[in-house]
Amino acid sequence: MWATNLKILFVTLGTIVVYTLVANVIPQVESEVPEELSFTGEVSAAELVSAGAELYEGAGGCTACHGLGERAPNLLSGEGDLGPIGARCAARVEGEDCKTYLHRSMVEPNAYVVEGYQPIMPDVSRTLSPNQIWALVAYLESQGGQVDVTAADLEAEPAAGDDAAAAAAGPATTDPQLLLDEMQCLACHQLGGQGVAVGPSFDGIGARRDAAHIRRSILDPAAEVATGYEQFAGVMPTNFGERLSAAQLEAIVDFLTSQQ
Repeated sequence: MWATNLKILFVTLGTIVVYTLVANVIPQVESEVPEELSFTGEVSAAELVSAGAELYEGAGGCTACHGLGERAPNLLSGEGDLGPIGARCAARVEGEDCKTYLHRSMVEPNAYVVEGYQPIMPDVSRTLSPNQIWALVAYLESQGGQVDVTAADLEAEPAAGDDAAAAAAGPATTDPQLLLDEMQCLACHQLGGQGVAVGPSFDGIGARRDAAHIRRSILDPAAEVATGYEQFAGVMPTNFGERLSAAQLEAIVDFLTSQQ
């Protein structure tokens, strides 16, 4: 009996050690969550443009794809023989003004895909508040155009503890399929006939990659770029270690490993 109890003790201790090590190797640094914006009814175009510039260059993550001219259109400089985005956005879709086009491009990014580019942009309303999106619109309009975003476009300041604040805190679920949806993974990967083939398919990934490789690819996507997808290197966000808890990460890893 004592030998059986000793074996159980060793197994229990070993399990605790393994999960502790896994939790410790996952970066749990505080994520750079875009700061909520609060404007008065007297907000000026300059204030909106300034806030939008900070988001564009920082927490909004826009520079990961835009500006290079490879993954997404140049916005701040000319695109081909066209001027910056503020000078050309009003002519992009017939009957749609610049403000409407820019806003729709952020919340319905697949509605209009610029010729020559892949539909890799996610719906930014999943990570940015309405006011943050309008600030970005104002900033982009200022690039060669006229800013017509006003206080009438903005929403009232969200109350503490409301849905927007809860969304900024990140998902609490450990359901892997819900997490794939929350993290917008199918904006670049395919699974079961859904998604976009910007990155490797999740179908059968468990037969091609072990759990350690999948985990590393999530936490450090630049460590190894899959053959055939070199042109999209750098597109995948690098902050999943900050946005996911250890349990959530392992739930995704286990799910993908099971895709045989």
